[in-house]
Amino acid sequence: MNALPQRLLAEFLGTAALLAIVVGSGHMGELLANGNAAIALLANSTATGLGLWVLIELLGPISGAHFNPAVSAAFAWRGELPGRDAAMYTFAQLAGAVCGVVAAHLMFDLAPIALGTKIRLGSGQWLSEAIATSGLLLTILLGLRARPRAVPALVGAYIACAYWFTASTSFANPAVTLARSLTTTFAGIRPQDVPGFALAQFAGVIVAVLLMRVLAPASPEQAAERPLPIAAGN
Repeated sequence: MNALPQRLLAEFLGTAALLAIVVGSGHMGELLANGNAAIALLANSTATGLGLWVLIELLGPISGAHFNPAVSAAFAWRGELPGRDAAMYTFAQLAGAVCGVVAAHLMFDLAPIALGTKIRLGSGQWLSEAIATSGLLLTILLGLRARPRAVPALVGAYIACAYWFTASTSFANPAVTLARSLTTTFAGIRPQDVPGFALAQFAGVIVAVLLMRVLAPASPEQAAERPLPIAAGN
């Protein structure tokens, strides 16, 4: 396991890059789609899925490539990441997410910060986030058990897919959700809608961890042998 400062830097940089990809590709897609939301979403989902694959491949060996407080919380709950480390991961992820939004804005000559205006509210949106987050965690946890080297591709593919089958377009990440409240671009969300998304995402964490206890219970010996997890989120 790498030293904590190295892992925190990897989490900061990876989350910043993820948000730059999400916000930047969403804005570029919207600019080029001439009002066709389906084309904009296709561009956004494709770039995000491929970007996640690259980021997890490169940074996974350093920090586990969580880029997501929900993922870090799940691994802390399962005893695979110390609670103190998970808290510091979360701080690095939140800081990186905000910096990623600012970077995307500056690349497109936008104001560094602009509070989101896109309404994302209601039971369908919250259910979507709970399902998207639990699906992401199950993809990671079951992937680590079945095909560890395939996890980067599995996560990228899952997120690209979840953009389309969830009503919320699968934020599945509290740090991403908070940061996306700071943009008025295609990827934005109103700040007042963030708490509902975050609560639904952590509900998804609970569902996924409990399902894993049924689907793939681990013996104490197996738990002790687990490497630092490679994970991610949108």
